[in-house]
Amino acid sequence: MNKIVKKAVSAMLVCAMAVSVSACGKSGGTDTSDGGQADPETTIAETAAAEKSNWDELDGAQITAAMGMGWNLGNQLEASSNGTPSETAWGNPEIKKELIDTVKAQGFNTVRIPVSYLSKIGEAPDYTIDAAWLERVREVVDYVVDNDMYAIINLHGDGYYTVQGGWLLCVDENQTEIKAKYEAVWAQISEYFKDYDEHLIFESMNEVFDGTYGNPNPDGYANINDYNRIFTETVRKTGGNNAKRWLLIPGWNTNIQHTTSDSFVIPEDSLCESDGKRLMISVHYYDPYNFTLDENLTSLKTQWGKYAVENYDNWGQEDYVDSQMQLLNTKFISQGYPVVIGELGAEDRTYAKENSAGYRRYWCEYVVKAAKANGCVPVYWDNGWNGKNGFGLFNRLTNEVTQPEIIEAMIRAISAEGDYEIEAPSAE
Repeated sequence: MNKIVKKAVSAMLVCAMAVSVSACGKSGGTDTSDGGQADPETTIAETAAAEKSNWDELDGAQITAAMGMGWNLGNQLEASSNGTPSETAWGNPEIKKELIDTVKAQGFNTVRIPVSYLSKIGEAPDYTIDAAWLERVREVVDYVVDNDMYAIINLHGDGYYTVQGGWLLCVDENQTEIKAKYEAVWAQISEYFKDYDEHLIFESMNEVFDGTYGNPNPDGYANINDYNRIFTETVRKTGGNNAKRWLLIPGWNTNIQHTTSDSFVIPEDSLCESDGKRLMISVHYYDPYNFTLDENLTSLKTQWGKYAVENYDNWGQEDYVDSQMQLLNTKFISQGYPVVIGELGAEDRTYAKENSAGYRRYWCEYVVKAAKANGCVPVYWDNGWNGKNGFGLFNRLTNEVTQPEIIEAMIRAISAEGDYEIEAPSAE
């Protein structure tokens, strides 16, 4: 999601212990070619790198189960000002490891890390990415994977017509230049991270479309399909663990209807070295709009679902959620392609109606429950904002939980075995 549009370690401990022991006496020392001892910092770095490169081959069902409930580190590394990415540009503080520790402690096992590059990409023909920016992305990825969690990184704001400096624009005429830049950028990202294990997933792009809602532009959709092909081939060619890494690809604007249509073409992925498919499908879920995202006081809804007693809308209720998740299962999961609902969520509407919090909790729990029942990976959208129209679950300054009921509901839904009745929202 775009802010302008809507939403404004065990391995390291082992390494440290090993170095500590080697520093205490001769018998623990690490010999080097000149008879001296290895630099402790180098030893830690090398051992940590080796830990990250160990590969555990997971098929679609296994990685879906392992990813569990996901959470978005939104409005941070994709935030930008005047075309320049900055993690604090949209009001959030610098990302700290303690935040990710808190997210992990609440039961989330996947963190989607939206990333914009924009002016951090140099001029043609090399399109060199700023080294310091890539390093910062790596630091945040490490906060996640060092916690034994799954990390998803993507090209986020680069594909928006509404973001200054956006360049991955599917209906622009200069597609030869765009595609060359896209390939160069993903080649660098892939090379940089190619030794990371299966806990790192690459997502080709985010909500790319022509900026208009309705039927997709055929030429624009063809370009999106081509972006996904270029992405897949480019990542695989870098070798290492990228030859078998799970890759996440969206259709038009990550819209379920447009992604399940015949216009969406899944790349062949002929360069993949794994036995079986290693492509995932990315979609987002924010229905019904007037309950989840609408900020117009004359049309927004504060209640949702079968328990609603006022302000009720017949479209987009429980049966619709079920049908959408079943559609994703039939179209993709049954064919061997896992589905990641990379964003889902509903705004805080307690300013409009205090008891709307219960309906928000109910919506989140129902969507996650339906996703789990159909084999999808749900990832909640959190933009760091707590308050009016916010999506925040945590205070990123203090690392405190701000919406325990919503978190508990989603973890309950992703952890449940079999069907269960979701508690009704309070009518008070």
